[in-house]
Amino acid sequence: MTEFALDLNDDQKAVKEWIHGFAADVMRPAAAEWDEREETPWPIIQEAAKIGLYSLDFYAQQFFDPTGLGIPMTMEELFWGDAGIGLSIVGTGLAAVGVMANGTEEQIGTWIPQMYGDADDVKVAGFCSSEPDAGSDVASMRTRAVYDEAKDEWVLNGTKTWVTNGGIANVHVVVAVVDPELGSKGHASFIVPPRTPGLSQGQKFLKHGIRASHTAEVVLDDVRVPGSCLLGGKEKLDERLARARERAASGGERVKNAAMATFEASRPAVGAMAVGTARAAYEVALDYARTREQFGRPIIDNQGVAFQLADMRTRIDAARLLVWRASWMATTGKSFEAAEGSMSKLYASEVAKSVTAQAIQILGGNGYTREYPVERMHRDAAIYTIFEGTSEIQRLVISRTVSGMPIR
Repeated sequence: MTEFALDLNDDQKAVKEWIHGFAADVMRPAAAEWDEREETPWPIIQEAAKIGLYSLDFYAQQFFDPTGLGIPMTMEELFWGDAGIGLSIVGTGLAAVGVMANGTEEQIGTWIPQMYGDADDVKVAGFCSSEPDAGSDVASMRTRAVYDEAKDEWVLNGTKTWVTNGGIANVHVVVAVVDPELGSKGHASFIVPPRTPGLSQGQKFLKHGIRASHTAEVVLDDVRVPGSCLLGGKEKLDERLARARERAASGGERVKNAAMATFEASRPAVGAMAVGTARAAYEVALDYARTREQFGRPIIDNQGVAFQLADMRTRIDAARLLVWRASWMATTGKSFEAAEGSMSKLYASEVAKSVTAQAIQILGGNGYTREYPVERMHRDAAIYTIFEGTSEIQRLVISRTVSGMPIR
């Protein structure tokens, strides 16, 4: 088993520098423009694809890094560049993780390459879980999948919301209810292939932050997909549902559902995104405090400013350590006995909000203008305490795990 270490090896350092260079030279100069346009930055994604940064091979290498640090290192550097563009580059990954977590080897090999396309024809993918009346409350999900045995097809109906790349994706992964009586245990995940009739984009959301990332509703109207598009296959689903029914009848242990498996695998990565945004804002504030003079001296000479920066740096480093620990634990098969994955996402997301707010304060009036990037970073940071489980949901998961009680 790989021992937990805080030093990146030479290969990881080289990858980190390579990603940082792309973030600094390609993403940052374009960040303000795409934030204003509120459009998917296809040219930037294509540039990433040309150098291999947006590709199945690259993310597979990072995903299978035996230290567990490949993905969080990648996320931190990209989101240091810009959160909106960063999410456009990595948003496909959530759908890919959904297939990795629940699919067969054949499904993984068939669908994940179609999520990315190639450098000449880049594609994106979308993971569809949240609904207008069922965000954190996955047990209230209404999207239904009904099996048509005669045709060996599943028929999907419902509306999904807050879908990154929703409607513009080449491949959509949809979580739907197959057995309403089992609540969240009666869910399954399905691949909706490209150009499948009945799938359409609903409302595109105009957002407070991460505006370069496309977020929209996905409407499913009698969407028919082949039986082979049920992730994991029907035999595995039938076995899982049978176990869930038995345990429900006997009041037994909870059964993990498809959406939760995806979120558990991705939460430390979201924490790493938050660390990247926080670090970017901290660095802007630090540089500003060193060069901005008031009353004849740099403002960093004042304890009121210097102590803020000290606290910002301390919290960022603490957040990174929690993210790295959770990522290492997930990769090496250590169970989250105290919900360490949720801990990392909770703390890092709260740090991103507070650090970006402090950065604005240190820059004063300048920080409130679009001439400096911290106001955009502050808007972007707000999403981390909301998506893939709000901070309140993370606290619920952690408190239930450490107490063993069904806290509500």
